Amino acid sequence: MLLQEGQQRLAVGDRAGASVALVRARAHAATRLAAHNLIEQHSLEGSFAAMFGLDCRIAPGDDIFHFFAGHPTSNNPLRDYLADGWRTLSELMLLLESVEQPLLGTASVLEFASGHGRFTRHLVKAVGADRVTVSDVVADAVDFSRGTFGVQGFVSRAVPELLVWPRRHELVFVLSLFSHLPRGSWGRWLSVLWDAVAPGGLLVFSTHGIEAARRAGVNLDGEGYFFAASSESNAIDAQEYGTTFTSPAFVQARVAKLPDAPAVSRFAPQWFWNHQDAWVLKRAAP
Repeated sequence: MLLQEGQQRLAVGDRAGASVALVRARAHAATRLAAHNLIEQHSLEGSFAAMFGLDCRIAPGDDIFHFFAGHPTSNNPLRDYLADGWRTLSELMLLLESVEQPLLGTASVLEFASGHGRFTRHLVKAVGADRVTVSDVVADAVDFSRGTFGVQGFVSRAVPELLVWPRRHELVFVLSLFSHLPRGSWGRWLSVLWDAVAPGGLLVFSTHGIEAARRAGVNLDGEGYFFAASSESNAIDAQEYGTTFTSPAFVQARVAKLPDAPAVSRFAPQWFWNHQDAWVLKRAAP
């Protein structure tokens, strides 16, 4: 077995032989992730770290990686997964430039619903681990990001009102959470996350909007909302984390209920991945 051969060659210090065996093992679905992580851990020839210049290890429990691995259009799920995080970083940076609050000048960033670090690793390369805090309801995801990327992190709560923020942040970035929430918790999470934004700071989040609903062939109700109890996550109850579509009017109505009633600094349809709408809310400076 190629994976075992690679491990054996590593054990005796044969890095060149280990690289050959593990690169071959990486080409097979059953051993792809284990071989990849050994190559990255030992900085062997063929590592993705040599291409990206960052830690490219992937957690075994990463649902987003497994989504790529099972997607019919992904011929190289490792590359696609890592490149997608880089793409997200570029899209976020352009979005923040457009509202004149550049990412590189941001002193503290909270990445909420951060998962196992698909985006986190790229964010750390851009601003440094000391400026990044992650949070996710899946404890293994937070542990992996803290241990692998050196960020601060804490486990979220299933009930939004039970979450106590250790501090406020200049940027709270919430990618693809509101595209999964049921109606009963959608506005509650928006309110709680708004409370995590420091004065003068931004809340950036994404939604499945009108175009995403059209592509999916779903019809929004009279309030501009649709929910299906299904998602790529195996770690969270589908009734609490499914697939959600919302109209701009639905989002605006809930933004209007927030304390201090923030103006929308930017609404950018189909901004992330040419699929999810981006929303930028700015908290008033003191």
